[in-house]
Amino acid sequence: MGKIRAVAIGDEKAEKEQKRRAEARRQTKDSKKQKVEGVAVAEGTDIKPEFKKLIEEVESGKKASAQGGSASGRKKEKKARVRSKRYTEAASLVDKTKTYPLAEGVSLVKKTSLTKFDGSVELHINLNPASLGEKKDFRGSVSLPHGTGKQVRVVIADDTIIADVAEGKINFDILVAAPGMMPKLAKVARILGPKGLMPNPKTGTVTEDVAKRAKELSTGKVNFKTEPDQPIIHLIVGKVSFDDTKLMENVDAILDAVGRGKISKATLAATMGPGVKIAL
Repeated sequence: MGKIRAVAIGDEKAEKEQKRRAEARRQTKDSKKQKVEGVAVAEGTDIKPEFKKLIEEVESGKKASAQGGSASGRKKEKKARVRSKRYTEAASLVDKTKTYPLAEGVSLVKKTSLTKFDGSVELHINLNPASLGEKKDFRGSVSLPHGTGKQVRVVIADDTIIADVAEGKINFDILVAAPGMMPKLAKVARILGPKGLMPNPKTGTVTEDVAKRAKELSTGKVNFKTEPDQPIIHLIVGKVSFDDTKLMENVDAILDAVGRGKISKATLAATMGPGVKIAL
């Protein structure tokens, strides 16, 4: 038994449209049966010109889209980001058009911290691309006078560490290695590399004096580099619980290490808090 189509009595326009669409589907089916290697056979049933447009509409779904369409044809509306009441109140304390002196900026960042735990204070630096020349990235290191407030686990690569890594045991944040250990570390490069833990001369984690370097990194020396293809640097400069002087001295050390002449904008922010632009 064929398909049963319901049409309201007296609705001649709808009935004609259904007949046209049914004929279009039949024409499509017949033409596909008569195709050989993409070319219609001469004695086959050709599609009548008056049905070609309708067939295209039926197959592409344009007809449905024009009349309201399917959900997939509609563009999703981008929802506006809704901030919490606490964030809105904190952000209202910051004038986005103003650049604050460092002392005032640090005080404001601590005041607008939203976390119940001892959050971090972050420094976001936008570099002037013209000052970098043809370089695609910019990197360096700096010793923070008061550290970041985060305990950093630094270890020196040896056979035991390599064996642990091979078994999936990674109990460190930074791995320092002597040049002679690099061939052995190649065995676990696929494990360390994706985690950003592979020693690298560019970051100073491959050195002859591994003991000295490990001590520097564990007591506040941090590496910095720009984002891939973006002249932006992100660094943690301390904790909200640090007094203002310690945070200011850490920020100054970083700005000096990067080079104030290379910086177009610097912004401080507490974890989950609003950004505060600081004067250079």
